[in-house]
Amino acid sequence: MSRAERLLQLMQTLRRHRQPIAGQALASELGVSLRTLYRDIATLQGQGAHIEGEAGLGYILRPGFVLPPLMFSADEIEALVLGSRWVAERGDPRLGEAAKNALAKITAVLPPELRHEAESSALLVGPENQASPVDQLLFQVRTAIRAERKLQVGYRDVQGAESLRTVWPCAVGFFDRCLVMVAWCELREDFRHFRIDRIARLSIEEARYPERRQALLRRWRQQEGIPGQ
Repeated sequence: MSRAERLLQLMQTLRRHRQPIAGQALASELGVSLRTLYRDIATLQGQGAHIEGEAGLGYILRPGFVLPPLMFSADEIEALVLGSRWVAERGDPRLGEAAKNALAKITAVLPPELRHEAESSALLVGPENQASPVDQLLFQVRTAIRAERKLQVGYRDVQGAESLRTVWPCAVGFFDRCLVMVAWCELREDFRHFRIDRIARLSIEEARYPERRQALLRRWRQQEGIPGQ
């Protein structure tokens, strides 16, 4: 195992532990000597990792630090490039621009050989046939989800009949042919799935819905039998 891989594995191990873990336990889990562990912790601290603790007391990683992407494998680089290209083509304009900016930031700090891998990736995403009419709706739905705010939605069923709903949006599913909003519907008093291309009108309310988005999404997953990600 290279030193870079060992440092990455140490970071990932620390992230899994919410409470301080003893140095000897860390060293055993990683298969290294205690001396090597102390040296690696000092290296990560020197790079800005918020690792607190000391020998005999245990170590814990505080949030907010990400290792430089020099530790990405070639497959991980391709996954990042493909994912960013897909979002750039399939997301609303602001999401697409954010994907391009994120990829540019990642590429800028890669070492030369991995930068070449990213810039010459042969994994491509085909363009949409035409500009999506739901881009603005998607942006509003994403805004409401992030702010945990209710939506007033004029929704058309498959026959075209429109009904007014107040919903609590918690997720958006991106499918090949449509986008689907997952939301708690006050009218039905249950979770419902709304195709965004069937939303006739939409407005974000000032009122926040009465539970956290993560809890709402967890309830939906449990109801649908979908494991958490």
